[in-house]
Amino acid sequence: MSRRLTSRKLSRRTVLAGTAAGAAAALARFPAPAIAQAAPFKLGLLTVKTGPLAEGGIQMEQGVLTYLKEKNYTMGGRKVDLVTADTGGNPAGAKTKAQELVERDHVDLILGPLASFELYAISEYIIQQKMPTLSLAAAQDLTQRKPNPYLLRASATSSQATQPLGHYVATEMKLKRNVTIVEDFAFGYEQVGGYQAAFEKDGGCITKKLWTPIVTPDYTPYIAQINDCDGLFQGFAGSNPLRFMKQYASVGLKYPVVTGETGGDDALLTSFGPEAIGLISASPYTLDLENDGNKRFVDEIRKNYNVVPGFYAAGLYVNCQVADAGLKAVNGNPSDRVKFMAALKAVNLTDTPRGPIKFDHLGNVIGTMYIRRLGKEGAKYGLKLWNKTVKTYDDVSQFWIWPEKQYLANPVYSRDYPPLKKC
Repeated sequence: MSRRLTSRKLSRRTVLAGTAAGAAAALARFPAPAIAQAAPFKLGLLTVKTGPLAEGGIQMEQGVLTYLKEKNYTMGGRKVDLVTADTGGNPAGAKTKAQELVERDHVDLILGPLASFELYAISEYIIQQKMPTLSLAAAQDLTQRKPNPYLLRASATSSQATQPLGHYVATEMKLKRNVTIVEDFAFGYEQVGGYQAAFEKDGGCITKKLWTPIVTPDYTPYIAQINDCDGLFQGFAGSNPLRFMKQYASVGLKYPVVTGETGGDDALLTSFGPEAIGLISASPYTLDLENDGNKRFVDEIRKNYNVVPGFYAAGLYVNCQVADAGLKAVNGNPSDRVKFMAALKAVNLTDTPRGPIKFDHLGNVIGTMYIRRLGKEGAKYGLKLWNKTVKTYDDVSQFWIWPEKQYLANPVYSRDYPPLKKC
């Protein structure tokens, strides 16, 4: 029997219905990516734009914006909406702004805050809200004795740089008797604690600890107490290192000065003068690192803001890299926050401005620490002064050379721990 083709007159409605059915069938076979149809990924930034810590807070924002511009405001295939909040650099402000980001702005992830006392203030709230947080703040007990499951730190704990610094000062600079001077809050206590523990382990001794208010126009009364030593550790942050170093030099003291990531920050190089030459610093980021990730980062920061970046900008740029990689790992869907945090903690990056990083089981970064000497040698980008790397310590964890259990059995570093010993 022969077959015959039958023709029918099709109405417009039939055609449209058929087209819709065909499209639906095609979508069933080849579904459009959910990411493309999803709402923007909402990124909240807790930073500081007012007060003595504003210098670092502004850098934080520059680091985030540089990454987002470079990636055309996308992460993990999602468009990004950035919401920035100024904490004012105080615990109450940090908590209020964190609540606004979560409950009013409905962010998917928080970057920041800057200061340790701010992070300590919002930690319980972060846990209650199950809010993934990539922090710059170095509040170290939150990845040690009181781990926060929704916190990941890609920068460093307060003592992660000062512990190798203490080793370097004792073993390579051969200093034996140091005075320390830092601001009177958690970041200062933890910096000094780590420095003291490592310095004393390698034969040094801390003769005196000086604590200053975070807002101190005149350091002269404290500088007058620096004596009976062969070196000085200063751990100031924000713009305070500039004022301290000028006042320290002005009284004629010649003790060598060492510091952590904030006290010798690369972003301060345009403002430091001869008084800072010879300053030894330890940092998880250094402007002179010759790798592709850092060259790209520095070029973009200079193009966007006409400044050289430091630790704060680099820290937030790296945090964005981690957020991007974690979001990709969950196919752009952060709604399951436990799964999202697990993906973030599993991130392992090689191409970052600070070099390779990974995370320990408590959510803290493991990476290189750079010992630098401030001087004129090697200066680039029109700078007169430069931090030149003189030694690197690779794969530095928050526990330095101590076994984790032994480290955590001790009290958290504080004003009184480790105690002063008789030198």
